Amino acid sequence: MAKNDSELEPPPWHTAEEKRDLAKWNSSEYAVPFLGLLFLRYAELKFLLAKKKRTQQNSTRRPWGKKEYHSKGIVYLPSHVRFSQLLMLPETEPLGNTLEAMMEAVESHNPDLKGALPRNYSSIESASLRSMLQTVSNLAIETRGERFGKIFEYFLSQLAPTAQHKGGSSTPNSLAKLIVEILEPNRGKIFDPCCGLGGMFISCADYLRARSGKPPSAISFYGQERVEETRLLARLNLAVHGLCGDIRPGNTYYDNPHNSLEKFDFVLANPPFNEDQFDKEKVQGDPRLPFGKPRLDNANYLWIQLFYSSLNSQGRAGFVMANSAAEGRQSDGEIRNKLLQTNAVDVIIAIGPNFFYTGPLPCSLWFLDKAKAQTSRKDQVLFIDARSIFQPRERTQRQFSPKQIEFIANIVRLYRGEKPKFVASDEAEFPNQIPDFKQTFPKRKYTNVPRLCQVATLKEIETQAGSLNPARYVTVAEKNKAEPNLTKRLRSLSEELKVLNKQASKLEKQVAASIAKLLEKE
Repeated sequence: MAKNDSELEPPPWHTAEEKRDLAKWNSSEYAVPFLGLLFLRYAELKFLLAKKKRTQQNSTRRPWGKKEYHSKGIVYLPSHVRFSQLLMLPETEPLGNTLEAMMEAVESHNPDLKGALPRNYSSIESASLRSMLQTVSNLAIETRGERFGKIFEYFLSQLAPTAQHKGGSSTPNSLAKLIVEILEPNRGKIFDPCCGLGGMFISCADYLRARSGKPPSAISFYGQERVEETRLLARLNLAVHGLCGDIRPGNTYYDNPHNSLEKFDFVLANPPFNEDQFDKEKVQGDPRLPFGKPRLDNANYLWIQLFYSSLNSQGRAGFVMANSAAEGRQSDGEIRNKLLQTNAVDVIIAIGPNFFYTGPLPCSLWFLDKAKAQTSRKDQVLFIDARSIFQPRERTQRQFSPKQIEFIANIVRLYRGEKPKFVASDEAEFPNQIPDFKQTFPKRKYTNVPRLCQVATLKEIETQAGSLNPARYVTVAEKNKAEPNLTKRLRSLSEELKVLNKQASKLEKQVAASIAKLLEKE
């Protein structure tokens, strides 16, 4: 059965004992140093694996130098920098000082990591540091290249929750993948002005590797993050994935270190929802706000304008947005109408609840396309109601399966006059997950589908007071008037049953394996 990577799941070898060990380091004091050690171990494994492969391929050619390793997205390690060497140090050795020297050496040989690695090891008491080192050493880490990053992301999500949930909610992987699938960022400069741990960049690189065959170096990543600890962790996260990016510090409301005005080919983001902690006077006259400053204590339309103004004349943006932004009145409504008149609003997708770990809030995905003004779709907006499309996860959590992501993205492709793409594999763990695309669109041409999608003109949107809520345009599904509560309850129970059956299957295999081991001993 194919493994689904749409969300961050614990590795199969991640035992209850390991979880208890990790819990010791889940604090502001230990989380970042722990992740630094984990990074060093990853870096050594990946470096030695590449070195061995190079030797096996051609033992007569000269060994690679720093330049060759860097071109492959691999952190170069001099001979005296090894995680394995730390395990052999005598207890009298000042472990903290040794670690700080190693981190400094890694940065000096890998300029993209300069300033990103933790340096506070000498301030941690020796016993705790050695315990931390042992915990990292005991983790059974896979060495397949593409899994390095996924495993690191998992531990990052477990040990840096404050950084991950930067004033709002971290972007669920399946939502990030859907944004990327619709935008198709295969060239140029990519910008995330509230990049958190860099998840959007990683999704872009995954897409590029899988779909175009191009190396990630074909695109450039530019980010901004106001929390310094989060910014440094983002740089580590990119490095583990063999990527580098220009991620700069600063509060995006007031700071513009990238001089972002009309600069980028793509913008991807998940800003904090409905944030009211910003100074309206400080943004007065900012050229990044072409439609005016929001008068309300709500930054949604500040963010939307920042995304729009960062795009060049052919640029596209995709971002997560609070549902309230679709129908906000007063200054929000005025700004939204000005945005609509640019003909850049392309697609709005309604997402159901329970995609975020931090709460059941639903959301919307917005897509802007500045080049749309030159097409026949210039006065149109595609609305998709995807609230009934999801795959249950743990308990009440939801996600999109690869097939569902492809289904929604193909609706957008038809609307744009493009051919649909069918590359997602059939996976046994996602049965009966979506409507049949070929049956829904038998002529492979876009058509409005009740309860699913509708194209509205700007005049039609004007009659709805400029609302961008898909429910206003897409035909609402008829409800079972006799037993609406029963239907809802049965649907919820069905989701829980699927999750429980999946968990039961895993437990059954674990019990069988334990019994087999006991019988072998006898």
